[in-house]
Amino acid sequence: MKIKTIEVYQYDLPVKNGPYRMAGSDVYSLSAALVKITADNGTWGWGETCPLGPTYAESHIDGALAALKVMASQLIGTEVTPNAIARNMAQALNGHHYAKSAIDIACYDLLGKTLGVPVSTLLGGAVTACIPSYYAAIIASPEETARTLAEKQKAGYSRLQVKVGGRAIEEDVETLHRVWEKIKGTDTRLAADANRGLLQRDAIRLSQACKDIPFILEQPCDSFEELKAIRPLLCHPVYMDESSTHLAVAIDAIASGSIDGFGMKVSRLGGLRAMQAFRDACAAKKIPHTCDDAWGGDIVAAACVQMAATVDPRLLEGTWIAEPYIDGHYDPENPIVVKEGHIPVSQAPGLGINVNEKILKEPVMAFD
Repeated sequence: MKIKTIEVYQYDLPVKNGPYRMAGSDVYSLSAALVKITADNGTWGWGETCPLGPTYAESHIDGALAALKVMASQLIGTEVTPNAIARNMAQALNGHHYAKSAIDIACYDLLGKTLGVPVSTLLGGAVTACIPSYYAAIIASPEETARTLAEKQKAGYSRLQVKVGGRAIEEDVETLHRVWEKIKGTDTRLAADANRGLLQRDAIRLSQACKDIPFILEQPCDSFEELKAIRPLLCHPVYMDESSTHLAVAIDAIASGSIDGFGMKVSRLGGLRAMQAFRDACAAKKIPHTCDDAWGGDIVAAACVQMAATVDPRLLEGTWIAEPYIDGHYDPENPIVVKEGHIPVSQAPGLGINVNEKILKEPVMAFD
């Protein structure tokens, strides 16, 4: 079975009740690149990538479209296997994992449909039928954040994330204390995510000022080197997110013993093939991690859920999807949604998503 055609679509995902506010940026709308790969047996699969603006990471939608243009024509005729496609993408273009992720996901969707099995089976087999999600509260006042997260805790979320950074550190400290007052006594886990938005001194100050509050501190500073330098001075476990820029960096971080966990994005690593290797490396060292992505619609969400279903539940920190923050679905009949803080795992072939192509209009690129 070989790739016959590749079509690329661009689709806008407005933020519901925007902006989505985090340290360093306000997001009102994001564009996704959707990839449809059709094989010579007539079966097709869908992939998606949706960078969280041009400043969150070394990725943006124009870069994704340009990268897909470079790679797509050279993939026609490639055997539809993850290894063959990864090898040919690497030969066509260095880096740009976030763009390669869309092609990789489409490959898995196509294979699953061809074999009549869900993608989780291709990734080693699901170990759970329902994935815990987590809710990320945007930068807001301490009172508003505490109120929002108290509501989400009652709605069934077992993990809550507080965005910090980009403002006076005193306000972040107050926010965490107010949130803890609301959820203390429950079994809810708490994360403080700075999205690289804190100076080293402020990360230390935040942690020490909140030493009696149990939470994990996610990507407080910009680089892996900064995280290693301040870790001995912190009162909380440190998770790496944005600075785990590719699989080799994540593996080095695991081997170094310098971090306690990851907030990991499928597109950052280049798709499900690389995410599977990351999962296994974490399992070997008993490192907890999330299994999610920066943004995106049903396709990205389905890929994250299928991957998360294969992770040891003891190590899975949850799966964040953008669904609560955006309107509409690619597949209105089989949407990927959070229900009472959890996401059901589809048992349908592939990703379990049947994209309504009428909403996508015409492809922006097509290759055969």
